[in-house]
Amino acid sequence: MVLDTIIVFAVSLLIGALGIYAGARVIVDADDYTYAIVTALIGAIIWAVVGFFFGWIPLLGPLLVFIAYLAVINARYPGGWIEAIGITFVAWLTVLVVLYVLAFFGVMTFEAVGVPGT
Repeated sequence: MVLDTIIVFAVSLLIGALGIYAGARVIVDADDYTYAIVTALIGAIIWAVVGFFFGWIPLLGPLLVFIAYLAVINARYPGGWIEAIGITFVAWLTVLVVLYVLAFFGVMTFEAVGVPGT
């Protein structure tokens, strides 16, 4: 059971990192998948911590969690908040497509670590 959880987390993290890598590649021309993996891991941790403390607040909680995630993207990649939003949007679209294809073929469920909303 623990091994299954670790494998699912690792695969989900790699898929989330793929989305961040694609977003960073398109928006700011960054080309480092390892950097995207670390960013996805940091983003997932920040998402969980901020979500734990503030996520329960109606409307404001999810907004604060998302802003914290964007702050991670903004801090890790060049540009400003607009580029961070662009990277996050492209990451979300990329992960959505990858997860849809994987779920369609029954490989995994429709969720990923490191990209919000998936």
